[in-house]
Amino acid sequence: MRPTPGDADEGHIDWKRMKALHRALPFWGRVTLLAGVVGMIAGAALISVQLYRRPTVLTLAVGSTEGDARQIAALIAGRLATTNSPVRIRIENAGNALDAAKLFAAGHADLAMVRADAGDLHDGRAVALTARGVLTIVAPPGSGISDIAKLRGHTIGVVGGEINHGIVEVLKKEYALDRAGVVFRDLQAADARQALQSKEVSALLLVAPLTEKHLAWLKSLFREAANSSPVLIPVDAAGAIAGSKRPYESFDIPKGTLRGAPPVPADDVTTLRVGYYLVANRHLSATVVGDLARKVMSARRDLVGEQPLLAGIAAPDLDADAFLPAHPGAAAFFNGTQESFMDRYSNVIYLTPMVLGAFASVFAAAWRFLGVRSRDTGAGLPDELWGLSARIRRASDEAALSAIEAEIDFSLRARLAGLAQEEDTVAEVTVLIAAMHRLDNLVHHRRMMLVSAEVADPEIGVTDLFASDEANVSRTESLPVI
Repeated sequence: MRPTPGDADEGHIDWKRMKALHRALPFWGRVTLLAGVVGMIAGAALISVQLYRRPTVLTLAVGSTEGDARQIAALIAGRLATTNSPVRIRIENAGNALDAAKLFAAGHADLAMVRADAGDLHDGRAVALTARGVLTIVAPPGSGISDIAKLRGHTIGVVGGEINHGIVEVLKKEYALDRAGVVFRDLQAADARQALQSKEVSALLLVAPLTEKHLAWLKSLFREAANSSPVLIPVDAAGAIAGSKRPYESFDIPKGTLRGAPPVPADDVTTLRVGYYLVANRHLSATVVGDLARKVMSARRDLVGEQPLLAGIAAPDLDADAFLPAHPGAAAFFNGTQESFMDRYSNVIYLTPMVLGAFASVFAAAWRFLGVRSRDTGAGLPDELWGLSARIRRASDEAALSAIEAEIDFSLRARLAGLAQEEDTVAEVTVLIAAMHRLDNLVHHRRMMLVSAEVADPEIGVTDLFASDEANVSRTESLPVI
């Protein structure tokens, strides 16, 4: 239902303001203003799309004495960059795994490659297991030290220093090594051989993966001989320690690890093992971490043939009570429960029709702001109707007047149909009413004159009778119509 003129203060107040703006600004000014607004909106939309498509860059804190962790991180970061991954990594080098854990705990990194027993990992959630370090206590060939009890009074070189202090404290407590007079001395890997040869230390303690690289380094510390070999000292209480100290687990070094024939060790050696993890801050988006876990495992699958270092990457412990819980995003990837496309973008799909409707409304408002309105076949009808006044005055019979009335009715219906689609038509309807009233009076007046002429003298020609009216036409048309 169209609003009445009485609703002007409420329903048409915005349109009146629009008309006032039309009068204040020329058409080209409105076009320029609207183009500027559209340009700003388009620029904002473009910037938003670029920001949405821009990959998420995460800072990864990495540190290791032997450099393997940094190499693994570099391989993964390069793989993410070359595959246009939505997640990218920026590597932050630290001194060792403990330093990396400290950077992560301080909030200076989103990710870190850490050892499970290194530092405060309260905010850390596992993304992937990168390697497992095995505790190895080794004495030189011919040494009489065959178990931890025989370490009494000896000095043990701790390769790696501070990063291994945690596991040293565990051994001290379990075996009461302080009371046994055992001294632990920090050593750099480069100084280990010299310390053994000079008898500064009686044995070495280190934690490292049982990879070819680390085993080759360990064997290089001792002179090879057919009848002598290094002595691997077992940690018989490994099961008990693993039960009370959750970062560790019991592990058996396989027979023949150092040498195959004759095998060294001659039998499996029980010891401890600890995991190295890629961890993410627990506040990171599950979607981002899930994409990262997928890309890391993809890099492992594609590059492990060229880079054996990646062979140790695996899924973390997904149990809810794990010492280092898996990040929800990584757990969803490894469990196969990641959100599908429809799950992730269902809200966007749902809101798209609403957004398009809003754009349509904005377009309609812009069209009105420009003042461009379509016109149908009734466009310019008031001028057309004013032009009929002369034809009415020249009508010589009833048939001509009837034809003019039919033409007026047709034009009026067409124009009224067009006005039904437009806004603010009150003024134009008023003009139409005035024009129709004027024409109706002219038709009626002409019809009465024709009837009077026929009654007065049917033999007098109507054209001659009203010839004097021709002189009045131009004068009458020049008068204003009210």
